[in-house]
Amino acid sequence: MTVLSIHEFPDPILKQVSEKVTVFDLSLEGFIRDAVETLNSHKYCVGLAAPQIGQLKRIVFIDISRARKPHPNNGLLVLINPLILEKSNYKIVREGCLSIPDFTANVKRAMNITLAYQDIKGETKVFVTQDFEAHAIQHEIDHLDGVLFLDKITNPSSDLFRRVRY
Repeated sequence: MTVLSIHEFPDPILKQVSEKVTVFDLSLEGFIRDAVETLNSHKYCVGLAAPQIGQLKRIVFIDISRARKPHPNNGLLVLINPLILEKSNYKIVREGCLSIPDFTANVKRAMNITLAYQDIKGETKVFVTQDFEAHAIQHEIDHLDGVLFLDKITNPSSDLFRRVRY
């Protein structure tokens, strides 16, 4: 397994739209293994999207069990071709990103989502989640459409913050 490099803002790949995954083969499995290794190599990292590691594929990786504070969660999720079917219960939440390491921001996110996706074998699944896990999934899916949390803030002077390093 390999730890892949993280593309950081303003790298142009972060603003591109990813392509749907249509081939579910050993190459995809290898990429997923490397992506999970990359996610795990970053302390407290709870999510990663394929464009952040140089692949314009519609794949996100979520594991909020890695967060500093405990949250109810479903462990490691590998979501291929994710599509949010329903959203509700919007709140303003703070978020950060490996690709924007020096800042965090307040962003409006749905706290309840219903999601369709494909697993590593290409089988379609439907999934319901809430709170921090829903928040993290939306953040990562935005990457697949070339959207960064910086694009979602309405007032940089009140919603953008220098990241506090631990």
